[in-house]
Amino acid sequence: MPLMLKLLLAVQVISALAIIVLVLLQQGKGADMGSAFGSGSAGSLFGATGAANFLSRATKWAAVVFFASTAGLAYVSHKGSSGPAVESGVMQSYPADRSVPQVPGSTPAAPSGASSVPGAGSVPAEPAKPDASVPSAPAAPATPAPAAGDKPAETPAK
Repeated sequence: MPLMLKLLLAVQVISALAIIVLVLLQQGKGADMGSAFGSGSAGSLFGATGAANFLSRATKWAAVVFFASTAGLAYVSHKGSSGPAVESGVMQSYPADRSVPQVPGSTPAAPSGASSVPGAGSVPAEPAKPDASVPSAPAAPATPAPAAGDKPAETPAK
């Protein structure tokens, strides 16, 4: 790991911890009302209003340092790669040969494009067409539906 990457990572961790501490030290908006009734000294350390101003400014600058170090880490980590990051990533150690392993005792693999199992080889360029030598059954003739006022046709009795 290069020195610049280590330095930026340390700065980011320290600034993140500083943001956490500074946010937890700040009082909420309703804390002044509770201090008016004697529940403690509201601003004895930094003065009456000095604590809110100092802590909010310190939090702002810690956030600026955090985002700057994040941008610096992103730049330093991808500085050496040109184009898409194919060399580094989760698929880096994936084998280049992606063929399906054979079951022990089965026939050896056929050359590419041919397969001993139907449907397991390459995908055909066009779908299979129905066989023209087998005639299909003719469609039944359509009978007209009777009109609303017509009586149904009577069947002759035998």
